[in-house]
Amino acid sequence: MPLIHIDAISAFNDNYIWALVNAAQKTVCVVDPGEAEPVIAYLNEQNLELSGILITHHHQDHCGGVRGLLQYKAVPVYGPQHSDIAATHFVKDKEIIYLSECGVSFRVLAIPGHTLEHVAYYSEQHEWLFSGDTLFSAGCGRVFEGTMSQMYASLQSLAYLPGTTRLYCGHEYTLKNLAFAKHIEPHNEDIAEHIRFVQALDDKPSLPSTLAQEKKINPFLRAQVEAVHTAAEAYTGKKLSEAVDVFAAIRRCKDRF
Repeated sequence: MPLIHIDAISAFNDNYIWALVNAAQKTVCVVDPGEAEPVIAYLNEQNLELSGILITHHHQDHCGGVRGLLQYKAVPVYGPQHSDIAATHFVKDKEIIYLSECGVSFRVLAIPGHTLEHVAYYSEQHEWLFSGDTLFSAGCGRVFEGTMSQMYASLQSLAYLPGTTRLYCGHEYTLKNLAFAKHIEPHNEDIAEHIRFVQALDDKPSLPSTLAQEKKINPFLRAQVEAVHTAAEAYTGKKLSEAVDVFAAIRRCKDRF
């Protein structure tokens, strides 16, 4: 197995561009470069060569830097089919892609909801999940293009992955998400403990998380937990019998939080 590590490149106010670095080959593949300049600066500082790009969805803070990077160096760009994504390779659900320069394989997972074409990239070999704006630590993305049912199903499909899977999402939203999680489950000690942990990081990245951790602190993965169900019914003022309706209620609550 090649020696690979992941670096976080900061972009905009709170975006992460993830850099998969093959130390032996001195190559790097980047995930969701919303800007080209921070990536180019990182490559120059670390004396690394760009070898590929992965895109999760078409929002400009995730793909806006692709064309600038292609002017810097022509490399394969993997992403879902959308006119705003300058992909050279369109990916499909359950497809396996192999990044030869990095020596890593990923399974593509279709996870519509935030956008209709949104995908995640999952490496079973390394237990990495790049989830874009669908699953955040202690939160999930807004439902812009899809339906609440689609988003709930997408999150459930990610929750089925092994608990040891490390989560690399697109934004540093963790403390804000934890504040909402505490609002939903004020007596959840796992949430309180994670708030203390993230605060102690003193603005260092809170990621990666793990799916096992997320199942303890993320209300959007806990729709079947009694306290979350109760909070959703309190918000809507009516009885909710289905987990997807609980999810939809707390997602709408988060939109107004």
